[in-house]
Amino acid sequence: MIVRPEMSWLRMVFMIHGTSLERTRLRILAAVLFAALVTAAKKHWGLEGFTLTALPFTLVGLALSIFLGFRNNAAYDRWWEARKLWGGIVNNTRTFARQADLYLEDPDRVRTLVRRTIAWTHAVRHHLRGEPTTEGTAEFLGDSEAAAAEASTNAPVAVLIGTARLLREDWRAGRLDVYALAQLEGTLATLTDLLGGCERILKTPVPWPYSVLLHRLVAFYCFALPFGVVQDVGWATPAITLLVAYAMFGLDEIGEDIERPFDLDPNSLPLTAIGNTIHRNLAEQIGDPVPPAAKPAAFTLT
Repeated sequence: MIVRPEMSWLRMVFMIHGTSLERTRLRILAAVLFAALVTAAKKHWGLEGFTLTALPFTLVGLALSIFLGFRNNAAYDRWWEARKLWGGIVNNTRTFARQADLYLEDPDRVRTLVRRTIAWTHAVRHHLRGEPTTEGTAEFLGDSEAAAAEASTNAPVAVLIGTARLLREDWRAGRLDVYALAQLEGTLATLTDLLGGCERILKTPVPWPYSVLLHRLVAFYCFALPFGVVQDVGWATPAITLLVAYAMFGLDEIGEDIERPFDLDPNSLPLTAIGNTIHRNLAEQIGDPVPPAAKPAAFTLT
């Protein structure tokens, strides 16, 4: 996620890093060069029937703008829902650690459960990003259990199952009463629901035909636009095409960028930083070494 200090309006206008222009500039350049070619051909040869009226582009442009706006709203809903789910993960990991400290008198058992919760948080992040989950979990679970979780079909679920088994042991040994067990299990169930919500976003992308149709319409519109305006604006056609292509390609790219909130792109959610916050909070509670706070690199939190 891009994290920048407040800057002037002029600097915002010329900003490139983290904007859609990073990925669309070649497409925009191609559209402008094509517009210049169309304009030169029209001026040099003056071909009749070489141009179109602006009316079809006005109608298609209006419909396409609405289509792009709808798609971007849907993409932002995915991004914002993912952020709310991770906000729930932050709150419920803190709740589980507090409940463990409240209901269990053995500080070593509390420390074990809290460290497992830290491991689960790191496992969720790696799971959503398709990374090896042993990194960041082995130091809390031990090499053997971390490897077993990695080999399972769902590492975060495997960690939660291990935690539930420890709670069962405590209940059978009389260290937890039924009420306390129900409270702790309820929080584990909530964490499972939050994980499932993240997986639903991860494994249900925007329908492929929808994205392909939008890309084709935007490309067709931007490259066909010179034929509709060259008759009226002449050599200004490349400039008009530049403005329109920047808007259309940019909106298309923004929707595609934020619809994958768990990626490592600059505008994706900073799962590492959020996990670092959880780690710091819970480590402090049990007296473990507190890692340094996450800081942006090149104005980007990952």
